[in-house]
Amino acid sequence: MNITKFGHCCLLIEEAGARLLTDPGNYNDTPDIRDLDAILITHEHQDHIHMPALKALLAENPRTIIITHEGVGKLLDAEHIPYQPITDGGEILVKDVSVKSFGKDHACIHADLSPVRNTGFLVAGKLFYPGDSLHNPNIPIEVLALPVSAPWLKLSEAIEYAKAVKPKIVFPVHDGMLRQDHRLAPTRSIPRAMLEPLGIKFVDMVEGSVAEFIV
Repeated sequence: MNITKFGHCCLLIEEAGARLLTDPGNYNDTPDIRDLDAILITHEHQDHIHMPALKALLAENPRTIIITHEGVGKLLDAEHIPYQPITDGGEILVKDVSVKSFGKDHACIHADLSPVRNTGFLVAGKLFYPGDSLHNPNIPIEVLALPVSAPWLKLSEAIEYAKAVKPKIVFPVHDGMLRQDHRLAPTRSIPRAMLEPLGIKFVDMVEGSVAEFIV
């Protein structure tokens, strides 16, 4: 499995001939890529679905499918963009690569804010990307895309979440608001120090990073 991080939560996942992109939002530049098979969208916030970016991607990849839940689907319907709905516990095959949905709630930002739906995606039974949540799928996870900075998150919570999921490897996502290297530093050094002694390898990924995960 190869993963390219374009920034924040926008990942290109290449597995067994399938090319899947997650959450093309407004915290990173629109990826200039072709031959996409699917776009996975976790929830409706603009750092995860930026409509101009999505439309640009679809213009270059007219045969790609969008996989998301009906909450995001309302936004897509308004733009006359088709999608394949997926529900908590559901599965869709993309070129025989499994895409499963886990969880249905966005983490609480504040009690006075209206909640939105969120789905985490398990790709090929290997990579779990939880979106904006700390949902534990309670199954063996090999690679975890770990949120490290958000209005709904403390770094200590992220570390405890990784410890609970117990993946073999983690790499940081949801860090688009921390663009400068010195601001990124604590979101790398602290998780590495806490997780690697437990046998969980920490792989740093910044904008433009490409990593091959052999598990």
